[in-house]
Amino acid sequence: MSGVMTFGNLVSPKNRWGSLLVLVFLLSSGLAVAEGLSPQQRLAFDIYKELIEINTVTATGDTARAAEAMAARLRAAGFAEADIHVLLPAPRKGNLVARLRGTGARKPILLLAHLDVVPANREDWSVDPFKLTEQDGYFYARGSSDDKFMAAAFISNLIRYKQEGYKGDRDIIVALETDEEILDRDGVGIQWLLKNHRDLIDAEFALNEGGGVGLKDGKAIRNSVQTTEKVSLTYRLDVRNKGGHSSVPTRDNAIYHLAEGLVRLSKFSFPPKLNETTRVYFERMAQFEGEETAADMRTVLSDKPDPAAMSFVRLATNPVYNAQLRTTCVATMLEGGHAYNALPQLASAKVNCRIMPGESPEEVKATLERVLADDQITVTQLDQPVLSAPSALHEKIMGSIEKLSREFWPDAIVLPTMSSGATDGSYLRNAGIPTYGHSGLASDVNDIRAHGKDERVLVKSFYEGEEYLYRLVKMLSGGGP
Repeated sequence: MSGVMTFGNLVSPKNRWGSLLVLVFLLSSGLAVAEGLSPQQRLAFDIYKELIEINTVTATGDTARAAEAMAARLRAAGFAEADIHVLLPAPRKGNLVARLRGTGARKPILLLAHLDVVPANREDWSVDPFKLTEQDGYFYARGSSDDKFMAAAFISNLIRYKQEGYKGDRDIIVALETDEEILDRDGVGIQWLLKNHRDLIDAEFALNEGGGVGLKDGKAIRNSVQTTEKVSLTYRLDVRNKGGHSSVPTRDNAIYHLAEGLVRLSKFSFPPKLNETTRVYFERMAQFEGEETAADMRTVLSDKPDPAAMSFVRLATNPVYNAQLRTTCVATMLEGGHAYNALPQLASAKVNCRIMPGESPEEVKATLERVLADDQITVTQLDQPVLSAPSALHEKIMGSIEKLSREFWPDAIVLPTMSSGATDGSYLRNAGIPTYGHSGLASDVNDIRAHGKDERVLVKSFYEGEEYLYRLVKMLSGGGP
């Protein structure tokens, strides 16, 4: 997007049809740009574009450069050096922590977003994934939704508060961290901040990614607040034997043992287990479903739920609802054998589980071994789980969200959710900082492109979400202008 474009000099005023045709051509070709942006919207766009066009792919990009760029923005806006911290725990790895000081009457609020993004191959995309492209009413780019929208909104809004002379009842802290996309596996992101600079990010509670506004047929139906996450844990399944020549096959085949075990796993489902968040989720989602599905949701919440309602014949046929009901384990990788003319000496698979909060990884492993039902299949846990208790549905936070949401999206319900994915909110919860995934970014519930091809954000939703977060943080931080 460049400067404001006018059409008055393109054709004679007498030729209004000509003007219209030129405008239609420009719009359809993507050459037209949005007019009438406010100074704040222009600032938000410029920051968004700058962040997106810095390659911050976790393995190969440079989050240090992105952190420095945002620090420069804050310095230019008049923030003191003492309130801007660029922290570089490793080469090309950067975290930014910035603070707008309030009266200190209450403990700070933390606004968390991650700078790193997952890879994107140019040949897979219809546009360059590392250039911000406005097209058909959308912003296209890797990280456009996950998570550079929130990073740009938090930085631009912090500058806006500074320009207004805003002083709330509490400090507002923005933390832009690295390596979230690999759950901070190397300990250079949120874990490093908590371990080495807890004083810089300590807060009463945090806002993070994880919950957005859901659109259906263009209308907002829900505004999600993520209060808890499933635990991601991967297991490796191995079958080993002596192998041999393929011309003399035996029934004791490593690939067959593994395959038969995986088939048994594919037919198994863990028992349902609800928590405070998922109970409210099903209670409120029932009003958007047909009579039969709504009845199934209500029986799930009853003292004596109908087992059939939660089965793969009814409610659980919807993968989203099934993920909210129970722990899931699914085969995601498979390999075996070493030559086309040799019996396999090793067959392996990886199974990724998303475990309900409160369930034990040891119990999940024991269940896998029972379901696989083959002593030749060994099950090995590959990583350490990040367990965290759900953040409570506090009235002071949920009440503010309910009130503001009615102003922006009057027909949408505020919906507590449990994420089947994972964010760094779990580390904050474990550190005693309740965390709520809540972005204010609206997108179609049936068009989720984060981590995928042609990731995009509605232009209207970008500016609307940025304004929503601006006002919400003001409500939650208190104080006058």
